Amino acid sequence: MSTRTDAIRNAETCFDSGEFRRTLARRIAIPTESQNPERSGVLRQYLEEEVRPAFEAMGFNCRILQHPKALAPFLFAERIESPDAPTVLGYGHGDVIRGLDREWKEGLSPWSLTEREGRWYGRGIADNKGQHTINMEAMRIVLATRGKLGFNAKMLIEMGEETGSAGLRELCAEHRDLLKADLLIASDGPRLAAERPTVFLGSRGSANFDLSIEAREGGHHSGNWGGLISNPGIQLAHAIACIVSPTGQIRIPQWVPKELPAAVRRALAGCEVDGGADGPQIEPWWGEPGLSPAERVFGWCSFEVLAFKTGNPETPVNAIPPRAWARCQLRFVAGIDPTDILPALRRHLDRHGFTMVKVASTRETMFQATRIDPEDRWVQWAVASIAKTTGKTPALLPNLGGALPNDIFTDVLGLRTIWVPHSYPGCSQHAPNEHLPPQVLREGLSVMTGLYWDLGAGDTPPV
Repeated sequence: MSTRTDAIRNAETCFDSGEFRRTLARRIAIPTESQNPERSGVLRQYLEEEVRPAFEAMGFNCRILQHPKALAPFLFAERIESPDAPTVLGYGHGDVIRGLDREWKEGLSPWSLTEREGRWYGRGIADNKGQHTINMEAMRIVLATRGKLGFNAKMLIEMGEETGSAGLRELCAEHRDLLKADLLIASDGPRLAAERPTVFLGSRGSANFDLSIEAREGGHHSGNWGGLISNPGIQLAHAIACIVSPTGQIRIPQWVPKELPAAVRRALAGCEVDGGADGPQIEPWWGEPGLSPAERVFGWCSFEVLAFKTGNPETPVNAIPPRAWARCQLRFVAGIDPTDILPALRRHLDRHGFTMVKVASTRETMFQATRIDPEDRWVQWAVASIAKTTGKTPALLPNLGGALPNDIFTDVLGLRTIWVPHSYPGCSQHAPNEHLPPQVLREGLSVMTGLYWDLGAGDTPPV
């Protein structure tokens, strides 16, 4: 009779033999750039010719789903073994951002899986082809070892995540019964550190908006008019300064939690943020005082100025500029009212005398903040499974610091969401030279094989 140990050993053999690498290399070679209109046919090709056959070989029933709002199709795969078994929904995306071919190091290509200096390079290896390939291969290994999964599996692969997941929310609402499950187990984003397995339970929300001042038509000579007319650049700089302190502490009460929940604080105890050798150094004086670095990025909110322009930065002239503009962003956690983010900003600016500042939301999708209870029984079950496989204590993050469309799964489908990432902070996703250390991929394959094995072993929390 096959055992959990056999399944983990088979996962390690799959990786060490080169079988996993060949599968991943084939997928990376498909240039699924969703931001490039010329690749629309390639997006469907990835689903029809690469992912669908892999699921069907495992006994999944597959169908292509469409929605008018979506620029690309979705693949839904389903294997139902027993009405009494737990049902798990998985999620991944096969699209990637632009390859930026010319900007990669010499000898590297975004569309070729290449090993150099102990790293595997290729567009999508971290976001998200490497991650959903791990999960698919782990299910295949459990099936081959045990002869069945022991649970019901559903998987949704989208091809438009890098363009804002247009249509995903509407598709999930329309197919709520089809996607019905007991929980979501999926993989995206980075681990806390390369060597530490990680679980996160949601994501921070993200709201982008513009601040601008239109003072007058045209610029005016600073010698003739300096001291007589207002400078929008100075005014906007002061407006931003009333939003956030010189050390990054947010000054709008509606933009921060009233307190850090005790369960969140307990979950983050012992979590150390580490960007690796290529990451920036943490500055302990920046952000909300009294919080650890992990609490600041995973438990609190942050305000950023992404761009600021006044006058002509490329060719400055001796003129008072007529306007100033800034693109800003609030990353916010669960408990912040997203409908009051911009109204609260408007009230705050008006109270401080900056009525001339215009506030406008951008066309970018606002991601909502989500977080499930870190002490939920399913969460503790997943953490215990990963610890059993690796012999390590996983980091448990209440939410990812970045944004994901996780609220679609929690709010539209009503699911617990457990994310097990197979990347690390220094992976260069969305940049040239995207890469992963192979040991992260290898351990991730073992982790998911153990997790899926335990899911089908009959010893899970009640559903």
